[in-house]
Amino acid sequence: MFDVAVFGSLFLTLFVIMDPPGITPIFLALTAGRPAKVQKRMAFQAVCVAGGVIAVFGVLGHQILDYLHVSVPALMIAGGLLLLLIALDLLTGKTDEPKQTKDVNVALVPLGMPLLAGPGAIVSVILAVQKAGSVTTQISVWSAILAIHFVLWLVMRYSLLIIRVIKDGGVVLVTRLAGMMLSAIAVQQIINGVTQVIRGS
Repeated sequence: MFDVAVFGSLFLTLFVIMDPPGITPIFLALTAGRPAKVQKRMAFQAVCVAGGVIAVFGVLGHQILDYLHVSVPALMIAGGLLLLLIALDLLTGKTDEPKQTKDVNVALVPLGMPLLAGPGAIVSVILAVQKAGSVTTQISVWSAILAIHFVLWLVMRYSLLIIRVIKDGGVVLVTRLAGMMLSAIAVQQIINGVTQVIRGS
């Protein structure tokens, strides 16, 4: 009642796309200045939001996109632009302001969506669910989705230990590094979306 090949293939695909190791500096940068309990809660919230979004698109993905007349490339470009705005805030230090630190729940945006549940992960899940013809394959697909979200939660939950080592100065450095990485991810996502639009025209 379990297809190891399907599970492994989707898990590895989502691991590369959602990038648990790469999310660590971004998570630390976006949650800097908050109490440890709040950071732990945000790690859990981000995974729940990402899981919820991916589950909805896994079940109703094509219907949602068709109803809204939204193409996958358009989704990629929009997600890239949103990430680019967040990246610019990290690079310029705007997220260090008290208002940003206390009032904005980054577990929802941009962590949960579109960083974790981005266009790449959504499309991969939609295709995997579509190809899963049997109950066994469906179980394997949804098991892989649950497994990658558990890994993401573990990585973000225990990345908080890094803060104790690097202190405030290190957090600022990590914030700038995360901004640079995030801007590169955003630009690449926009390029991929534009490329798909050009190929489809």
